[in-house]
Amino acid sequence: MQTQYFKDYSPTLGRDMELKVYGHAGRPMLFIPCQDGRFFDFENFKMTDAWAPWIESGQVMVFSIDTMDAESWSNKEGDPYWRIRRYEQWIAYITDELVPFMRAMVNQRNGWTGEAGVMVFGCSLGATHAANLFFRRPDLFDRLLALSGIYTAGYGFDGYMDEVVYRNSPVHYLADMPKDHPFIQLYNQKKGVICVGQGPWEIPETTRQMAHICHEKDIHIWVDLWGWDVAHDWDWWYKQVAYFAPYLLEN
Repeated sequence: MQTQYFKDYSPTLGRDMELKVYGHAGRPMLFIPCQDGRFFDFENFKMTDAWAPWIESGQVMVFSIDTMDAESWSNKEGDPYWRIRRYEQWIAYITDELVPFMRAMVNQRNGWTGEAGVMVFGCSLGATHAANLFFRRPDLFDRLLALSGIYTAGYGFDGYMDEVVYRNSPVHYLADMPKDHPFIQLYNQKKGVICVGQGPWEIPETTRQMAHICHEKDIHIWVDLWGWDVAHDWDWWYKQVAYFAPYLLEN
């Protein structure tokens, strides 16, 4: 499996950001690690093995990045006003700096032109961030795989709410979205999967909320609750990748 390492300064974040790219061709996929995770977690936690059939066949190029959770969602002792705005900077880093980098690389590798849609994938808090990116920017992200996430910003910001927290809390902004909002048509031109188990360490309540919201708004996202034996752990996420990847990668 071809791999590359990059370290570049982000003007948006004011710091160096690291990432690894896995694969030689195919659809760009952004992997967001679990809470406080690093760019090497995709490899260290053996998610490379789960995705190997599609990476090695040239269907997917995976871009694995660093989180900023330690400065935002996890920093419970910090000022929530500052923390959510730091998170918003990380979102801007992804949309304004990273996505153009990803598109340029896959265009060069595949001989494409234009602006390729990006698939976004994460587990646990990575799924929270992945879903937020997909629903906020359907102009950039055309596939979503969110496994075992929590879809309210209340997880990171407890009782604090302002306009920036709201903007990053899918169960809030989607519930308030008008049924004729143009984003809904965009969502329905894409493919998305939100999945959670109901076993040890899983917290399925906000996934159930997402299922209700998507049904009520006629958003055609596949929301899937797995059984009471399905735990919040890597072994189950590997199985879910194998189950959902063929659906997400077909045209």
